Amino acid sequence: MNAPLKKLTELTGLAFDGVRSGYVPPKQLKISPKLKLHRKAKQELDPVTFEVVRHALWNVNEEHGATIQRLSGSPVAMYALDLNPSILTEDAEFVYFGPYMQYMSGVTDTQVKWTLENRSDNPGIRDGDMFLANDPWVGAAHQMDVMLLCPVFYKGELFCWVTNCLHQYDIGGITPGSFCPSARDAFDEGILIPPVKIIENNEIRRDIEEIYLRSSRKPAAVALDFRAQLAGNITARDRVQTLIKRYGADTVKGVMKKIIDDGEKAFLKKLARLPDGIWRDRTYVECCRPGDRQVHRVLLTLRKENNRLVFENHGTAPQVGGINATYSGWRGAIMVALNELMCWEQYYAVGGALRHVDFNPTPGTLNCADFPASVSTAPVQSMEISLYPAYNVLSKMIYPDPELRRDVMCIGGTSQWPATIFRGIDQWGERYGYILVDPIGGAIGAFSHADGISTGGQARTPICKLPNVEHTEQSFPVLFLYRKEITDSGGAGKFRGGLSAESCFIPHGADSITHDTLSSGNAIPTSTGMMGGYPGAVNRYRFLRESNVLEKMQRSELVNDIDELTGQTETLGLRQQDFQQNPADVYAVLWSAAGGFGDPLERDPAKVLADVENGDVSTDAAKVIYGVILGNPEATAKHRAQLRLQRIGKPSGKKLGQKVQFLATENLAVRGARWSCAKCATDLGARKENYKAACVRIDLPIQASNPIVGDPHRYIDPKPQFRQFCCPGCGLAIENEIAIASDPLLKDVEISR
Repeated sequence: MNAPLKKLTELTGLAFDGVRSGYVPPKQLKISPKLKLHRKAKQELDPVTFEVVRHALWNVNEEHGATIQRLSGSPVAMYALDLNPSILTEDAEFVYFGPYMQYMSGVTDTQVKWTLENRSDNPGIRDGDMFLANDPWVGAAHQMDVMLLCPVFYKGELFCWVTNCLHQYDIGGITPGSFCPSARDAFDEGILIPPVKIIENNEIRRDIEEIYLRSSRKPAAVALDFRAQLAGNITARDRVQTLIKRYGADTVKGVMKKIIDDGEKAFLKKLARLPDGIWRDRTYVECCRPGDRQVHRVLLTLRKENNRLVFENHGTAPQVGGINATYSGWRGAIMVALNELMCWEQYYAVGGALRHVDFNPTPGTLNCADFPASVSTAPVQSMEISLYPAYNVLSKMIYPDPELRRDVMCIGGTSQWPATIFRGIDQWGERYGYILVDPIGGAIGAFSHADGISTGGQARTPICKLPNVEHTEQSFPVLFLYRKEITDSGGAGKFRGGLSAESCFIPHGADSITHDTLSSGNAIPTSTGMMGGYPGAVNRYRFLRESNVLEKMQRSELVNDIDELTGQTETLGLRQQDFQQNPADVYAVLWSAAGGFGDPLERDPAKVLADVENGDVSTDAAKVIYGVILGNPEATAKHRAQLRLQRIGKPSGKKLGQKVQFLATENLAVRGARWSCAKCATDLGARKENYKAACVRIDLPIQASNPIVGDPHRYIDPKPQFRQFCCPGCGLAIENEIAIASDPLLKDVEISR
């Protein structure tokens, strides 16, 4: 192997070093002696000073992100909030990351560690430097997520890092906008840049910038994105240095270290309340390349052993086509759920928790792909499919503790993003390329004690909001016919998942629009429910050619749904490229909704009635799924009893007399060495076995899981099932599975204490 190729192999393989897949103690970093680190931290801090500086650091991070948002001319920053800032210690432990697109920051620490180890000697890391990077095999979600890393110095020593990441408009590749659904490998995608020094002595290195801009179809837009990031880092660096001047370097560093230490203590306190065990979740990605009709399995395993968590993806399908993510994407995705479910009270400070979390990936899998796999579409497919199962495994892990149980949250909407990538000549005669941002409206999954939030955004981007349709119409040649929440889209359950919405538009101010679709989760629901809850709606494309919409508009008639129009219905493929939308062609995009929690037959009938009156649930779903005869409590009780009996045929099984030690899930209790129904105490087998084997198993067509789910064979060849596992004694739905018919039962819960 020649030297350059060997070096490239080392670069792309570094993230898979076993030690570096988890927490790397600062003393293990291999840093050049040329670089001096500021390590002195004040141990005894006045409580008032600590709180003042702690909040000041958070405000630095907030101002950092807001600066990028205000200065970037990109709608990606303004509407999608596809950016995130971070503050890290001198040796790359997280102090804070921001409330924007969180998984972007989830790999900032690995990127900074790589830079410390590989750039501190040559070309060196000095005051006034910044490093630009977008290489997913070093630490980015995909190539369009460009990071700018800024070391902050104090008296010649590296004090800390302020960093940011922004999804940039176009950085090359075979498809405008750089989402490349038909890419064969990374060489069909945008430029790959490992950390390079683009700012030196506080000046832009024009040679580096010109190489980076040369790959873009929109270099002026990308240059503005870069300068917005530059301004964000300068602002944050100046604010940190002002804090140092006011309070002293040792005090500010002491606050940073205490933030991390406090986060670690809080995390360990939670872990101590929980049983050791193993939790698993399985889901699927559809269509890896144009014409593919297969599904590709994703398996996530969480192991808790005393005060450590270990995440694994063993059992996930091999990397294939254009759906892949790197280790960076997988790890960053999981960190979002970890932050939200277990570190939320630490104000986006996950550094302490990461000291007790290991990531053990299997290289060569579709969410831990080896170079040079195609990864440009990672955030809308393999990263989403890595993030959302993490909600399930973490929620099941924390459920046994009554206090932590309230933090349980089901999978939210847009668990696979139904991308529509459009391009062409806009209303001003200029070339454009963009992705429909509306699915960021998402939905929030059900909680263990409350309903989810309809179109409540995406939990991974806490401050996100739907773009104003007028802004989109102003920026691009489209006219919206409607945008509305969709009845029955939220997953059914004791607590219902939030509804999603559908956007419908036609071209306006242009002869036509050229589209690509890029989606998964259209055949198989990916916002699975939890503990007996049903999944949210699938993604859905609806396309009507040569409709009568223009005639209706001439008559001043509004369109409330695409089904009100006549025309030629066309089923779009999940990776269909270069299809034209003409002025009379109508395009409607519905994004996946949120999962439900608990058996729908346990839902308060009064809440079901309110759902129907509000338009959230249809009358048919109220009766068939929730078992509610509206306005008739006696008939409802009788109907629900009949539905439970239909599930199991005839009650069976023995009752356990032992006291409940704890609830493993909403409907699964632990009594001694055995599982049991939490409602009627029916024995469900030994704890070392899979409780599902003792349940009554019902295999239903996938369409039974949610009223919005259509015929899966429009898109895929394998047969998906909606499996229900019910107590043989009372018919309570203990758990559900979405599975390919040939896949075995998933052993989702193992308790070892």
